[in-house]
Amino acid sequence: MINEDTSQAYAEALDQSDVLASFRDEFYVSDDVIYFDGNSLGLLSKRAEQTLLAMLESWKQDGIDGWTKGDNPWFYYSEELAKKSASLIGAKAEEVMITGSTTQNLHQLLATFYKPDGKRTKMIADELNFPSDLYAIKSQLRLRGLHPDEHLIRVKSRDGHTISEEDVIQAMTEEVAFIVLPSVYYRSGQVLDIKRVTEAAHEHGIIVAFDLCHSIGALPHELSDWGVDFAFWCTYKHLNAGPGAVGGLYVNEKHFGTEPGLAGWFGSDKEKQFDMEHTMIPAGHAGAYQVGTPHLLSAAPLLGSLEMFEAAGIHRIREKSLHLTAYMMMLIENELADYGFVIVNPTDDESRGAHIYLEHPEAARICKALKENNVIPDFRAPSGIRLAPVALYNTFVEVFNCIQILKTIMDEEQYKKFTNERDVVA
Repeated sequence: MINEDTSQAYAEALDQSDVLASFRDEFYVSDDVIYFDGNSLGLLSKRAEQTLLAMLESWKQDGIDGWTKGDNPWFYYSEELAKKSASLIGAKAEEVMITGSTTQNLHQLLATFYKPDGKRTKMIADELNFPSDLYAIKSQLRLRGLHPDEHLIRVKSRDGHTISEEDVIQAMTEEVAFIVLPSVYYRSGQVLDIKRVTEAAHEHGIIVAFDLCHSIGALPHELSDWGVDFAFWCTYKHLNAGPGAVGGLYVNEKHFGTEPGLAGWFGSDKEKQFDMEHTMIPAGHAGAYQVGTPHLLSAAPLLGSLEMFEAAGIHRIREKSLHLTAYMMMLIENELADYGFVIVNPTDDESRGAHIYLEHPEAARICKALKENNVIPDFRAPSGIRLAPVALYNTFVEVFNCIQILKTIMDEEQYKKFTNERDVVA
């Protein structure tokens, strides 16, 4: 529980009792910068650096033999990463594959498992989803000669920030074949009840996929127990695998044996792959939905990062994350009440992801002022400020200092020297 104590001494006491405090030393952090953008790009850890350097050394020393030699042969690297990722989403190792990118993996899932038939042709998404997911869905509909305006149901938000699970369930009709939803919404940080939505979808004969980009590495999942059909994610946010790092996908074992819609030779049974036959024999597990050769240099840092998650434990990470965000909300309510900030993210632990989402009419210029004061936030147009204190490397004192800096920015009107427009990359 977080107390209504706004003193720095309280923040210091929280840090002293933090069981994950030692993991901060594993990351390249600057004591002069408060980095609260880990929900867009996680910081580099020393373990991730070492596994990347080990990959380079393997290439340097072994050349092409690196595919089969060394501590982590490249030919099986994706499978090794899948084993280490499985516990983070509550899946069996064979149901996971580390491959591709977020959008590429969604394309693969839709190309393989979205099978419009008769009147069951529609897909459900929502109006708050990340644009890339909607681009993929619309393109897959068009490839089948279906118009998105007629065959994509976008569930409306009641408040502009969150999605009601009741409204999602209400949209499930006998015309729907496939559902794609986020586990955590990238703006508001709302956590969707995956189990409830999945059970309702299956009652209506619909299969469902979840985008885990803003939840994997931040909160626990039990995808296999919940009966989830599919999931996909990136690894460069909370998993700290580096910019443009490899993605991941999950396919429930009940769907094994379905031929990949986007076939490529790395989806082959590994015992058969180098037979070079022109008829593909897919792997008998989630590995079937790989396409091309693994991007090993973008996959290597993930190995070191996942080792750290094994040591820290996802449940302890979630517990600290909730404490960090609860503490930040308490300070905002007590210190910034008169400055026009509105907390938009869900405030209860069940529904709150791993970041705080504030709205303010001057959000873009406030974010620029924060950066000038060495606080790294994330702006989301038109008026959103995301602040993500990450359990593995951020501290309660950093949260305290951030709010004090924000208060100073508002008191001194520092933000007024900036334009209230986003930069090219926000």
